[in-house]
Amino acid sequence: MTLYQPFLDEAKAILEERLDLKDYPIPEGFESKEASVGKGKKRSQVLTTSYAKRADKLRQIRAAHVQGGDLYQVLNFVIFPELNYDLPFFGGDLVTLPGGHLIALDMQPLFRDDPQYQSKYTEPIWPIFKSHQQHLPWGGEFPDEARPFFSPAFIWTRPTETEVVEKQVFAAFIDYLNAYLNFVDEAEAVVDTEELAKIKDAQLRYLRYRAEKDPARGMFTRFYGSEWTEEYIHGFLFDLERKLAESGNGGMGNWACEGQNIVGVKVSGRNPAAETLS
Repeated sequence: MTLYQPFLDEAKAILEERLDLKDYPIPEGFESKEASVGKGKKRSQVLTTSYAKRADKLRQIRAAHVQGGDLYQVLNFVIFPELNYDLPFFGGDLVTLPGGHLIALDMQPLFRDDPQYQSKYTEPIWPIFKSHQQHLPWGGEFPDEARPFFSPAFIWTRPTETEVVEKQVFAAFIDYLNAYLNFVDEAEAVVDTEELAKIKDAQLRYLRYRAEKDPARGMFTRFYGSEWTEEYIHGFLFDLERKLAESGNGGMGNWACEGQNIVGVKVSGRNPAAETLS
């Protein structure tokens, strides 16, 4: 079993227990993809598999799982809400490379600097964040351009021990997922046209940023080539613009039901994202 398989298995079990899941289409060729990497005795196989579901209030629940032995272990798990809810995104980037572990976990906000939005979606999970922060210390600064896409309760850490990933990171991942689903349970549809437009713009802004800055682009390109990689990013991982174009109706309401990131950082001891609530 790979390092992040238990994360994905437990997430699936929780989702199946708490939501009425339906299949979300995975484009042909993206269900799984395998490649050989390295040379000689260091040659190994890398397998990338995709998971996708949808549910009431949630447009897309999806995961990309990269399994490459000792060289590459990656789980990117993101939940995208429907466009008529102001829910944040659930985002988990769990990365293990030869250089170490990189963990990013958050409920990524639509409106990062709105006090009412923070009160609604960040303050309730602040105790969860603080309880895990003692085991998962801040891993370094991140670019100013990325800051609007992360909440003050953003967990960004670089564990030095695999056991920390297996225990503390796993616990944080499950706690954040359950807390997110609690928000989903309580969410009420937005009907105001001005607010709907803001939600759509915020979702597109996030999707465009993630697609443009996707740190997995280089890795996937080395494994599978540029053409496959770009289609995987825009046609599956961050597919909202593609879906809106296909729907032809501007994307309001439950169109999908009727028919996420590790960033470049430098080491630092402070968490500027958390300072607003500390």
